[in-house]
Amino acid sequence: MARIGLISDTHSKLDQRVLDIFAEEAVVAIVHAGDIGLPDIVYELETVAPVTAVLGNNDYRMPGFQLEAVANVPVAGLRLLVIHDFNDLGEIPDGIDVVVCGHTHCPRNEWHGTTLVANPGSASQRRRQPERTVAILDVTDDGSWPTLRIIALTDSGES
Repeated sequence: MARIGLISDTHSKLDQRVLDIFAEEAVVAIVHAGDIGLPDIVYELETVAPVTAVLGNNDYRMPGFQLEAVANVPVAGLRLLVIHDFNDLGEIPDGIDVVVCGHTHCPRNEWHGTTLVANPGSASQRRRQPERTVAILDVTDDGSWPTLRIIALTDSGES
């Protein structure tokens, strides 16, 4: 089994528990769905696993990184499409197994046909959600559907 860490909407704040969770889960990759804030966030996440990130609506430039608004990522036998705001996507392109998005700060785990739409929620600002969250995408070796686990950061964090 391979595990992929999903995170979004850090807004320049990275809770140490995120790094601990991703390390404990032994993720093989981390996907950040935008509104990163400071480049230091990406550098810190890279201490755990390779990171693919996209720009969010609050990210203008990320010095030292060549980030785009959309990324296509092959990871663990899956084709992931990463975009900050799912509403900017239009149609899901053929052959995409998982769309990773952010923006709403609301966790999302739903199927659109054979494509999983995964939003890990926000790791920094819970807004109207009960908790700040990240997610783990579990990918089995037997070719079965990937599963998503939303993981709460266990306190109310910022509002």
